[in-house]
Amino acid sequence: MGEPAMNLEQRFTYKDYREWPEDERWELIHGEAFGMAAPSTAHQDWVLEVAVQLKNQLKGKPCKPYVAPVDVLPSLKSGDDLDSCDTVVQPDVLVICNPEQNVQKALVGAPAFVLEVQSVSTAFRDQTEKLRLYEQAGVAEYWILNPVNLNLWAYRLGPDGRYGKPEVWVEPSVVEMVSLPGVRLDFTVKV
Repeated sequence: MGEPAMNLEQRFTYKDYREWPEDERWELIHGEAFGMAAPSTAHQDWVLEVAVQLKNQLKGKPCKPYVAPVDVLPSLKSGDDLDSCDTVVQPDVLVICNPEQNVQKALVGAPAFVLEVQSVSTAFRDQTEKLRLYEQAGVAEYWILNPVNLNLWAYRLGPDGRYGKPEVWVEPSVVEMVSLPGVRLDFTVKV
């Protein structure tokens, strides 16, 4: 399911997307529709673990974690027309720190943090198209986790507005976040 699921000649918008069956999961990247397969249990174990760690550490702070499925329109700004947006993603785990980003049934604008837990069907897109998308939208930190070997790639937005080379962990580690000072994610736990 990593390939566009619909005619490549047709471009879709958030208005089209909202008319599709609610029991199907889709993402739109620059108007292309991508079907999303059911993730593995290892994938879901790590999504839940990271979300719980974030929720516990962000308690009483203005930032709030979310997990998929939630529609994120990362390139939009407050007040932009939702209907004409051509990019809607559902990151596995994300954090927003501005409550004004929560609009209707979507989160609008760049999250402070995004974690994608790799799936066979989405790994290439996570490392290419979504990397560029999150960088251009201004996502401060974008992490990619392999749920099998726990390799982690952490992309952090530099002062030039670009990610540059990621920090890489090749064994389970406890990793400090830059976008959320004082927050650490522990990948050494057993899930």
